[in-house]
Amino acid sequence: MKVAQNVMVLFRDDAGFGIAISDALQPNPSFPFRREESSFELSLERYGIKDLKASGDVIHFIDDKGVFQVTMLLLQNYEPPILACAVNEVLESIVEVESLAIQTLVLPLIVPPSKLKCVSRSLTMTGSEVSLFGVQIGSETDIMRAMVTKCQKLPLPMQIHHEHLACFLHVIRVLKFSTFVLVGQIGQDLTKRASEQEVEIFRVMGELLARTFGLCFSGDRTKWYWTEKSRVVEEPWHALYG
Repeated sequence: MKVAQNVMVLFRDDAGFGIAISDALQPNPSFPFRREESSFELSLERYGIKDLKASGDVIHFIDDKGVFQVTMLLLQNYEPPILACAVNEVLESIVEVESLAIQTLVLPLIVPPSKLKCVSRSLTMTGSEVSLFGVQIGSETDIMRAMVTKCQKLPLPMQIHHEHLACFLHVIRVLKFSTFVLVGQIGQDLTKRASEQEVEIFRVMGELLARTFGLCFSGDRTKWYWTEKSRVVEEPWHALYG
């Protein structure tokens, strides 16, 4: 799969964050980029899965010389254990075809406080501002250096109870990608309605991604509100990712 040197990975999550971000990031009028969209399907038969494929949308931002500057991969929202197979297949397709071009993967996620539990302290904000945490994996790149100054360092060790994040971290460590994970969390200011905080964190994360990649964040194009899917039973496949 042909991609740019800088790749953003998104999921069609239940909350709709991945789709909202992919819609809101548009070409910056200051740069001669055009946006090009297509879809992809990859077989999962080598994992014994014949009735599903690893599929999603690929969005490229291409300059006036035809060079891919930024790629967004919007993956379907698979559940474990298919999630691990699909993520691995998509990222391996990047390694095989464009291994020399890959510079940085960026995974932006909004993760509820209950899904990330730090051993030493809580990640939950106590103020009115949203909180951005970042973690670097692999060799440092220019993209990583630009983003890390705008985030708090994600404290380690921690317990991860977010399936997409846990799976992604496992796969990129195996494939040895240089990766920056951007985690957004909402503060605990009771004077603000939940919807106000949701709009704020969407804006803050979107603007940071736009500045970092040389894009334009058109927040007015997309209305996004957090709707977390509740689950009564803990996913048994979490143990696969550590």
